[in-house]
Amino acid sequence: MSAPAAVTAAQSVHSLWTTAAPADKIPAPHIEYAQLSPVLIVFGAAALGILLEAFLPRRQRYTAQIVLSVVGLAAAFAAVVALAEKGYGTTKAHIAAMGAVAVDGPALFLQGTILLVGIVAVFTFAERRLDPKAHGLPVDSFAAQGSAVPGGDQEKAAVRAGFTTTEVFPLLLFAVGGMLVFPAANDLLTLFVALEVFSLPLYILCALARRNRLMSQEAAVKYFLLGAFSSAFLLFGIALLYGYAGTVSYSGISSVIDGTAKMTPALADSTGNDALLLIGLAMVAAGLLFKVGAVPFHMWTPDVYQGAPTPVTGFMAAATKVAAFGALLRLLYVVLPGMRWDWRPVMWGVAIATMLFGAIVAVTQTDVKRLLAYSSVAHAGFILAGVIATNKNGVSSVLFYLAAYSFVTLGAFAVVTLVRDAGGEATHLSRWAGLGRRSPLVAAVFAVFLLAFAGIPLTSGFAGKFAVFKAAAQGGAMPLVIVGVISSAVAAFFYVRVIVLMFFSEPKADGPTVAVPSPLTSTAIAIGVAVTVVLGLAPQYFLDLADKAGVFVR
Repeated sequence: MSAPAAVTAAQSVHSLWTTAAPADKIPAPHIEYAQLSPVLIVFGAAALGILLEAFLPRRQRYTAQIVLSVVGLAAAFAAVVALAEKGYGTTKAHIAAMGAVAVDGPALFLQGTILLVGIVAVFTFAERRLDPKAHGLPVDSFAAQGSAVPGGDQEKAAVRAGFTTTEVFPLLLFAVGGMLVFPAANDLLTLFVALEVFSLPLYILCALARRNRLMSQEAAVKYFLLGAFSSAFLLFGIALLYGYAGTVSYSGISSVIDGTAKMTPALADSTGNDALLLIGLAMVAAGLLFKVGAVPFHMWTPDVYQGAPTPVTGFMAAATKVAAFGALLRLLYVVLPGMRWDWRPVMWGVAIATMLFGAIVAVTQTDVKRLLAYSSVAHAGFILAGVIATNKNGVSSVLFYLAAYSFVTLGAFAVVTLVRDAGGEATHLSRWAGLGRRSPLVAAVFAVFLLAFAGIPLTSGFAGKFAVFKAAAQGGAMPLVIVGVISSAVAAFFYVRVIVLMFFSEPKADGPTVAVPSPLTSTAIAIGVAVTVVLGLAPQYFLDLADKAGVFVR
């Protein structure tokens, strides 16, 4: 072979794996860090919490973790307020992080709510005065060593040594971080990643109860397995929607459904058949309704609420609902307004089944935590009535209801931690008989929370229910409102039954005692009562705030 030919051959082989450098450089991603600061602060605090676990002596971790968690969540809340002040909830609302995250009114309102719930939850997680001391050392609601076999020698040694699972605080922060992204996600992949980021810490937290460890671990396994199924449904739905629209971004899918997207041969081929769209939508909705706890995806709720440590149950019941309803609202209002007539009838059925099932089955419960679990199922149905309204009032009423409901729930579960007997928390309803005579203040506070759940006037529950039912009626869903009112009447029966049991029954000689909590739990309960009463007596300012925040950016 001649020399020039050899050179040409070498060049052609070389060009197989190298190409000339393009004239333009690869563009760097454009991330608006200031607008994502609430999420970044929380994840930064969570990562710092992991480092504290690794490097601080065991005795110092508890105080350091509480301070870090409260300061991190408070700083993130301050960042949310600052963004709202600068107009990012109204006039400057836009899509950040290259289309992945929305910075708008609903996102900021729900993020603020989740962060406040997180701060109150930290107080309940940190409580150490309710159980008697073990070997002279204070104990909290969490297992001494999560990896130890329940009742085994390793666990006994951990209790003797005074070990505590302070990892619960970084886990809480990671869960809160995922929940902040979930209602703000503006594409389906971000939605899925956020779902996993907040679900995985919750699975672990559910398994860490100090007492009834086997029941706690059973609850965590049930939640994990059913959660994995729901995640799989969500992911399969995302794949089908991507197959239909050729994009995972909310605005892209919405424009394909509306017919305003630029048509290509491939797109014309995939959009010719609506099966991909309808099945994908159903699967994504199933994944979100699982997190909300709507019928028929509610089966995990009672067992997990009963088995998880009560502070975790309170946090999960409040914050998960806020995040999941935010994500569901954004999906239905931003991606699928053009398919309103397809998804509304299905949501009608789900809402009616959820309201009636939750209210009727709660009547038969004999355990306080299971009763509150079915109550939360019924409340998911009431909130769905607002979602179905498909008008601006629907969004703002759901935002208000979520904020009001979350603090009532946190307060109610905090009270449950106080009523104790030799085996720990006395959650069987028969043990609560005569509580109003033994401890009038605790019974009165719990009665306030139950009346709020029932939607009695002058409580936040009444203002929330009135707002969602009014929005549903304006949206043409009057039959739904009638079913909601009937369900509320049924629910009021079992709430009032507990109040009658506490105040009008004779206390038993061997009845439970009411533990005196530290200022941490007292503060959590006081915040719950204050929010319940203020939102009941003077809801207008907060309704206006939710109304201003009720517009999604597209």
